[in-house]
Amino acid sequence: MTHTIQPSNPEVTPAPGSTDVPATTAPGAVPASNTVPAALKRRVPKYSDLAPLMQFKKPEFSKEARLKRASTIWELRDMAKRRTPQAPFDYTDGAAEEEITLRRARNAFLDIEFRPGILRNVSSIDLSTDILGKPSRLPVGIAPTGFTRMMQSEGEYAGSQAAEAAGIPYTLSTMGTASIEDVAAAAPNGRNWFQLYLWTDRDRSLELIERAAKAGNDTLMVTVDTAVAGARLRDVRNGMTIPPALTLKTVLDASYRPAWWFNFLTHEPLTFASLSRYTGTVADLINSMFDPTLTFDDLDWLRETWKGKLVVKGIQTVEDARRVVDHGADGVVLSNHGGRQLDRAPIPFHLLPEVKEAFTADNSDAAIILDTGIMSGADIVAALALGADFTLIGRAYLYGLMAGGRAGVDRTLQILEKDMARTMALLGVSKISELTPEHVRLLDK
Repeated sequence: MTHTIQPSNPEVTPAPGSTDVPATTAPGAVPASNTVPAALKRRVPKYSDLAPLMQFKKPEFSKEARLKRASTIWELRDMAKRRTPQAPFDYTDGAAEEEITLRRARNAFLDIEFRPGILRNVSSIDLSTDILGKPSRLPVGIAPTGFTRMMQSEGEYAGSQAAEAAGIPYTLSTMGTASIEDVAAAAPNGRNWFQLYLWTDRDRSLELIERAAKAGNDTLMVTVDTAVAGARLRDVRNGMTIPPALTLKTVLDASYRPAWWFNFLTHEPLTFASLSRYTGTVADLINSMFDPTLTFDDLDWLRETWKGKLVVKGIQTVEDARRVVDHGADGVVLSNHGGRQLDRAPIPFHLLPEVKEAFTADNSDAAIILDTGIMSGADIVAALALGADFTLIGRAYLYGLMAGGRAGVDRTLQILEKDMARTMALLGVSKISELTPEHVRLLDK
């Protein structure tokens, strides 16, 4: 037998004396309520309710407060631009010719997709690693930069001391404005590396090598991509010289940045501390001092001369990466000099997987270090996932330096460390050794 159940729809009868007209309710529907929840009824706010919300902070104008408000390297760059004259800022910020290489290097880190894993225990993140036989608390070091005290008067002293405090390597440039010995004294417990340009005059190169060894530097980083100077057009337009020339333009520029000029004029004059005194343009210095005749024979000489770790910086092809290792290098730095030499040069981040594959095929344990374009901790994590053993920052560190001296460099490293830890946690990895190419996908344009 089939039973048909009719939906109930009882008639609603208004209460006696009511003028309300009953709403028509669809069969099976719940009648709408006209009752307003107590929480949504309007009322006059009480002071006791408002007081907890009125948390007016006292304005802070100190350097520390200003730096603390920066949460990205780009924000430190904005601060640096406001506080630094145009010529030294552009020297840091710019690149060669049309600056195509620099834009591509930065975009390379944007054109990726992270692939996170879930349900992993990431309550504790370990960012430590080993590089060239020694530990580093973070997988990033400070790259060699020239004329650093021109950017901000604390220069190499701020960089080396911040690196020492962070437990990471610091690399002093041949074209630095603090001597090998002074940097060693400023950061006696730091891991100091020295970057070398091989000159035509081998005796002067040998002198620097001996000084670096005596000062306790355990790694020599030889740069090989400066046969001639790149066409850094911003420097040409700014009339960039060492030391800066006091033209009408620079005097007007200084009026907006008195702190920089006060520091510049009241500290020791700028010189290339590892070299003899030199004045002139950056390009003239490179073209007159560095050797365009360098070959792999010179690398063999350097390997015989230097007894510590040897790294070759400026590698831009897989073939050259393999060859310098065959000639005794302990590691390579995939770098196009921050886009400051050959425009339209290969992008280190794109080259990285190929070099890693080649080294794996060769059973090589040579270190792969990457620089150029790094502006966040996420960039560093992506590089590590695709095969880098370590990374270096140049511009990112200098932006912090120009924004606030030593405190600004500290802030740079704090931002990068926080970025790295957060990115790794969201990827579902708790230590660097767990990163693999599976965590990063290069997007097709």
